This record gives sequence, C-alpha cells and structure tokens, in this order.
Amino acid sequence: MSLTFDAIIVGAGQAGPPLAGRLTDAGMRVAIIERKYFGGTCVNTGCKPTKTLVASAYAARMAARAAEYGVVLDGPPAMDMARVKARAGKVIADSRQGVETWLGGMPGCTVLHGHARFEGPDRLRVGDEVLSAPRIFINVGGRAAVPDIPGIHTVPFLTNSDMVELDHLPTHLVVIGGSYIGLEFAQMYRRFGAKVTVVEMGDRLVSREDEDVSAAIADILAAEGIGIRVGAKCIRLAPHEKGVAAAVDSASGGPEIVGSHLLLAVGRRPNTDDLRLEAAGVETDARGYIRVDDSLATNVPGIWAMGDCNGRGAFTHTAYNDFEIVAANLLDGQDWKLSERVPAYALYTDPPLGRVGMTETAARATGRALLVGKRAMTRVGRAVEKGETQGFIKVVVDAETKRILGAAVLGTGGDEAIHGILDMMNAGASYTTLQRAVPIHPTVSELIPTMLGELTPAM
Repeated sequence: MSLTFDAIIVGAGQAGPPLAGRLTDAGMRVAIIERKYFGGTCVNTGCKPTKTLVASAYAARMAARAAEYGVVLDGPPAMDMARVKARAGKVIADSRQGVETWLGGMPGCTVLHGHARFEGPDRLRVGDEVLSAPRIFINVGGRAAVPDIPGIHTVPFLTNSDMVELDHLPTHLVVIGGSYIGLEFAQMYRRFGAKVTVVEMGDRLVSREDEDVSAAIADILAAEGIGIRVGAKCIRLAPHEKGVAAAVDSASGGPEIVGSHLLLAVGRRPNTDDLRLEAAGVETDARGYIRVDDSLATNVPGIWAMGDCNGRGAFTHTAYNDFEIVAANLLDGQDWKLSERVPAYALYTDPPLGRVGMTETAARATGRALLVGKRAMTRVGRAVEKGETQGFIKVVVDAETKRILGAAVLGTGGDEAIHGILDMMNAGASYTTLQRAVPIHPTVSELIPTMLGELTPAM
C-alpha cells in the first residue's frame, strides 16, 4: 500500500512532534512514525525519569541531614526503591501518553507505529506500507554505547535505560564512565544507600570541563563516600559469585573491584544503523551521525536530521532548538543557523553544574586576552543560608570586546543561575550590561554582577 504526504517525520522525540504541529498548522499532510516509545530519550530513559530519581535522592540526602537544620526525625530515613521506581515510572507514562495523545488528535497528522526504512530519497517503508513525501525529517535519537571492554559479553550490565527501571538497591554499583550520566547515577544511588565506585579511563572526571571544575565535582562525590578510580587504562570484566569483577589497572586502589551491579556510561551512539540511509544516499560520519549543514539539511535535498542523531547536540534543549531552526527557515522565511546557537548544558549532580559557552581552558587556547572572575559558594549568602556551600561561580570574558565567552556555576541553583549569563551571550551584550543589573536578594544570581565587577586579567 502506498501513501503520499507533504512531509514525513521519522521519530517522535523532542523535535518531531512540535514540527508536526507547525507543519499541520501550515496546512500540510504529515505522517509521523515511531517504532517504540513516544517522547524519545528525554521522556523515557533520560531527563524525565533521571531527574525524578535525582529529586528522590535529594530528598534522601536532606532527610539524612535533617538534624543540621534542627529537624528531628524518628529514626534514620529508609528507602523504598519500589516506590522510587514507581514515581519515576508515572512521570514517564504520563509524559509519553501526553505526546502520543497530542499527535493522535492533531488534525492532518497520521501516526504510524513501526520501523521505518528508506527505499529512496523520498520514500520510506513501514511494514507493508510505502510512504512518500518531498520533505523527510529524521529524529531517531540515540542510545547508550557499549564499549568493547574485554569480558563485556560475559557479564550482566546496565545502561541508563535499565537504570530507570531498577526497583531494588544494588549492594555495590560499579559505574564505568566518569562523565555526566555516570556521575548522576553514581550520586543518586549512593544517596539511596548503595556502595558506589566510579571507574574512569581519563585522568579526571568530566574531562571536557576545566580542571578546577572536575576537581570540585570529585571532591563533592568523594565526600559522600563514592569511590573514584581515574586513570584506569586497562579494564577487564569477569563474572563473580557476587556479581561482576572489574580488573582495573590504575595509579591508586586495588587491582579488582567486585560489584553486584555494573553500569556502562561511556557515551552514546545514534540510532541510524538500521534506517537504510544508504538507499536514500544520506551521508553519515564514521560514528554513524548524520551529516547536516547549518540549517540541519543533509546532503540529500528534501531530507533533514534533527536531535541526537545529527551529532550536533546531545540534549533535549538542542533537539528542540533543531526543530525551531527548521520551522523558522521553512515556514517563517527566517535564516536561523545552527552555528549561532550558544552551547549550554547542565550536570545534575547535587549541587548541579550549569555551563555555557567556552571553558577557561578553551578560551585560553584561542590566544586572546581574557578577564576571569571566580567566587566560591561559601561567599554566596543564599548558599550559606541553605547550608549548601560547595562549588563556585566562574566567568570568562574577552578583554577586548567585553563579551562573555563562557561560564560555569557549580553550586546550589547553578542550573538556573547560569541562564542570566546565557541570555547575555545570546543577546551579544557586553558583560557590563549584566554588571549593571539589579538582581533579587537573596539569590545565587545576585553575586554574578558583583563578581563581574571584580574581573582580573588571566595570567
């Protein structure tokens, strides 16, 4: 059976559904194809469930610290992991159903469940049906990468998708990978009561960050009792009567770590290997990411790629911005460019890290004259009042143009406080514009203008 549409969207992640809404509002007949869960990674295995779990872990942490705040509890707090998992599951189910219901009731939109594969530059097959359209948008997302570690196929392991389904507490969770996903799960499960060890091949955690940020995060996690093994150049896995044995060759610690559970958190890979992209002539890079230009268009006219599968962003907000770029250019006569996006993201450990723009290390590498400001959270009144004084705020400025190049806010409210800086960077405003702001007291953000008044030349 052959069906013809004005546009076809493959994947119902964060970019696909809103694009379907814009296209149908413009009078187009749209088909959207989803082979598994509506909402993509964010709704099902990413932001929604993990940040729900982070909230439970934060509550557990605050309960354990209750006496510091003058709150008396009747005995130590205990975890009910089935209820923790059920709470996250409800968030997933409600969000997933919301997306599916929205699409199902969208006039002009046909929803198909199944696995789409290209049969040509304007044709896709889904089961027995062949769909054609002059415009095709790929929004298939990504999944956890499984590294080729010796012994990996001889032991049970978990990925982020499995972790959000876990309804019991590991005795000892071993996390391979010391970056964003791994550290969030490491801290939350430590707070739930598990013993946790993080194994990282690099010389430090979250190596894309500045060294002072990495060191501060490591200190925060270590203070909560999380074992950290960096510089693990040789990792080997084997079955063990207690679960999994990880042989680790690193500068410190014993040669073997025995865990009840093993989490792999060493990166992501795009869901592009079974789309038959070659039938359409769509180019990918060596890792399988679809190559796109500044407008998200592929090398094939009439085909675009949005979200994680294009390798140009690995976040919900970048996927949604991909939709905004495509919609603005196709429907609104605009000329939005991917290269104009200011990169920003957060690490949701507690306290969180909010990051925007360049690191200090990257800024120094450009050779330009810099101004740098830094303030410890111990000097931020709001952090002191909350009893959460770990971390710092740091801003890097171009000394000549006075433009903010990047910033890090590691501390309570850091994921929110970073947005004032992000807004200034998006507006192309000088740091002096933010310096003259009159922020609300008491907040974390109020110290940013103060810090900007204390910038010093980078040495």
